[in-house]
Amino acid sequence: MEPFWQYSISHNSACKVIESQTLWGETICRVWLPGRDTVVRVPASRLQPLESAGANSSDHIAYVAAAARVADALTQDVLLAPIESTVIPLPHQIRALSRAIEHDRVRYLLADEVGLGKTIEAGLILRELKLRGLARRTLVVAPKGLATQWVSEMRFHFGETFQLVLPEDIKTLKRIAPESLLGKQDANNHGPETLPANAWQMFSQVVVPMDSVKPMDKRRGWNAAQVAEYNRNRFEDLISAGWDLVIVDEAHRLGGSTDQVARFKLGKGLSEAAPYFLLLSATPHQGKTDAFHRLVSLIDADEFPDIASVTRERVQPYVIRTEKRQAIDAEGNPLFKPRRTELASVSWEDRHEEQRQLYEAVTAYAREGYNQAMQEKRNYIGFLMILMQRLVVSSTAAIRSTLERRLDALAAPQEQMSLFPELSEEEWSDLDGQEQIEVLLHSRFKALKNERAEVKLLLDAAARCEQTGPDAKAEALLDWLYRLQSEEGDPDLKALVFTEFVPTQEMLRHFLTERGFSVVCLNGSMSMEERKRVQEDFAGDARILISTDAGGEGLNLQFCHVVINYDIPWNPMRLEQRIGRVDRIGQTHVVRAVNFVFEDSVEHRVREVLETKLAVIFEEFGIDKTGDVLDSAQAGKLFDEMYVEAILNPERVDESVENAVARLEEQAREARSTASILGAAEELNPGEAQRLLTHPLPHWVERMTVSYLSANGGSAEKKKRGWHLTWPDGDTITNVVFSGKEAEQRPGARHLTLEEPKVRGLAMRLPRLAPGQPIPIASIPGLSEEIQGVWSLWRIAIASMEWNRRRIMPLFLADNGMVYMPTARRVWDQLLAVDADIRGIWDMDLTRKAHDQLHAAAEDHGRPIYEELVREHRDRISREREKADYAFAARRRNIEKIGLPQVRNYRLNLLAQEEQNLRKQLDQKAQAYPELTPLLMMRVEGNHE
Repeated sequence: MEPFWQYSISHNSACKVIESQTLWGETICRVWLPGRDTVVRVPASRLQPLESAGANSSDHIAYVAAAARVADALTQDVLLAPIESTVIPLPHQIRALSRAIEHDRVRYLLADEVGLGKTIEAGLILRELKLRGLARRTLVVAPKGLATQWVSEMRFHFGETFQLVLPEDIKTLKRIAPESLLGKQDANNHGPETLPANAWQMFSQVVVPMDSVKPMDKRRGWNAAQVAEYNRNRFEDLISAGWDLVIVDEAHRLGGSTDQVARFKLGKGLSEAAPYFLLLSATPHQGKTDAFHRLVSLIDADEFPDIASVTRERVQPYVIRTEKRQAIDAEGNPLFKPRRTELASVSWEDRHEEQRQLYEAVTAYAREGYNQAMQEKRNYIGFLMILMQRLVVSSTAAIRSTLERRLDALAAPQEQMSLFPELSEEEWSDLDGQEQIEVLLHSRFKALKNERAEVKLLLDAAARCEQTGPDAKAEALLDWLYRLQSEEGDPDLKALVFTEFVPTQEMLRHFLTERGFSVVCLNGSMSMEERKRVQEDFAGDARILISTDAGGEGLNLQFCHVVINYDIPWNPMRLEQRIGRVDRIGQTHVVRAVNFVFEDSVEHRVREVLETKLAVIFEEFGIDKTGDVLDSAQAGKLFDEMYVEAILNPERVDESVENAVARLEEQAREARSTASILGAAEELNPGEAQRLLTHPLPHWVERMTVSYLSANGGSAEKKKRGWHLTWPDGDTITNVVFSGKEAEQRPGARHLTLEEPKVRGLAMRLPRLAPGQPIPIASIPGLSEEIQGVWSLWRIAIASMEWNRRRIMPLFLADNGMVYMPTARRVWDQLLAVDADIRGIWDMDLTRKAHDQLHAAAEDHGRPIYEELVREHRDRISREREKADYAFAARRRNIEKIGLPQVRNYRLNLLAQEEQNLRKQLDQKAQAYPELTPLLMMRVEGNHE
């Protein structure tokens, strides 16, 4: 039989019948479905002649016109997330999203400076991938202190629900996973299947703390089997759980000091766990090219096979970065207000004599204890001594409670104490002062000589000191609060107070509460719900929030503009991060930062000299370049050493600071020369955000969906609270809205977007117009009567082994034989707004002639579009070839360094074979095939109203 065209009711599509067979009274046809490019069997009873298919109704025309516009928007990189979201992105966030999705491989380093909203950018990219149907399962890996922030920000800004999985949850999940996963349906809804008991598959969106899932090589007291089970449950199962998108916050922590560090191994596993991969870091380089190379190699190992590959030209395409000084709002105004920072010297009055003596006694104890610990190579005792110095500067309560706990530890049997955990330098520097104290006081190590007696004496002195009245700094804090209240002209002024230690926090809470202030506290030990409640209280009636560094991680407190650093962290970058909690997008006031330090103390002298020197460095190198250096374990160690040197030898403070700053300056100079590889600043467009807010995509999606249902046996009824939709298969959805603005205005409404597979499928599986299919005659309201001709829509595509690109082209062939492209676009626009008035079916002889003429015109006018697609494809293949050549050359150089000729030659032969296979694959990918497909045709005879 000769193939012929029919309409499949089952598939709502024209199809070509290629074979039919009648058996026992039933005729079954094998038909080709062009939209799916598949051959299926269909009962003859489910086929109709094209003339009676209903494909010429005004609803069908409206559906195809709207669906084609949606499909075209998706191929033209229109940004869906800002259109469909309640978040109003800023120009730099729009640019970040635009750059992130301009290529198939969404693998980037988001490197905006602190406070520019990298979390929002990542959320926009997540939403964009979901709306495009490219991502369903997302994993976020973040430092412990930021994990809860990710959950709340994704829920608040994007309505995305993430499951927070803490270390203590993993065993519980492992135990219940088999029951939860048993009988779970697969992604294609093919029915129940038995899945492996991988706890990480229970949730489609997960946030997990970074250090709770990194692999370990060994652990004291564990055998190899225990280590293997730990790694399987936390690391191997995690990376094999089938993620589509992996996001890593504070990603510079994955760089590590070598490629054998646990965090880098975690990064390596995560980079291979998903096709889409985002690394977030305000300070990705940190002045160390080897660590930065390890970081970018996680994005693309072939692009960055060795340190020599880390060049500006190769790195820039993978990095998205905005500096604060560039950032603007939607009107083009600078995004950030200026900042005013003051050093507040706190003096010891006569009534504080006991406190001054306690400070000197603890300083002497710390100095002698540190020297003794270093002589005996007992670093952990040295850490404790340094912390004692920081504690006495913080408060009498902090040093007293720690001395009590140290005395208890010295009296406790050694077997009751834990071993000091195996922490890397990076992990130790990530802990705040309180967390470091907790680790040390719970660890097992012997006392220093006469330590117990000294601790007892100091403890007695601290107890006497507390009896004499409030700390000098607490009184100074009260004075400053009243002073700031007056200067800012606000009797209800809010202030964020930072301290390193929980006992100081508790002391200040009591002190301020007794004096009439409403106070709330945050520290690293609090749960997500507790943190959320505290932040809500501070946004409400509470005037003072007292936070530790760990408690302050992830805070966004733009409604407050005063930060008081009650204790000064030794690393200036931690100070910057604290102030960054209020110096964020949305801050409307000049930020005030007040830094407390005792007069006539070692810390005061260090701070005076350091601030002067740092100001010079910041002026020369800029805070953004210096920030890369400051926010590193290396810098933390440098400042620790500087302060320790100053405490041990107070007469040489200037020299200690001078040496440290000289090293910092050298690192900053290196960072300036190497950080240029992150790329130059781009001009931001303030109008893009406004344009996206008024984009008609939600209207197109609404028209597409409603028209499809009306044309294909479903129904769409507009009611007061929204649409009532019934799909052809009987599924019903009520209270449906199609725009983010409507969803916000109507609580409880169902916001239907392209994220819904059924809706997205309407745009992605456009019905094909069959040759000889009847052409309707229509008039279109709003068009001039002079417009007479045949209008059509065409899909132009290029298909290769792994790459498909398509464009939609409207075409208008006037009765005078001319093709008018602007008229074609005008007709298309009008069909998205009004219904065509179908007045009949055109003569079949004229229809066949029009098909031929339009095909020839589409081939002619579509050529530039096709050539652009071919050029994009060739550029992509060329880039892959270039990357492969570089990677193979780097690997070849490494193999050629092998001394044994037999091993060297064997490895070179294997490499040559691998290279040959890859070249064959690239040759196959390079083959691309053109497609030109008619989607819609109609005879337009103006508007006869």
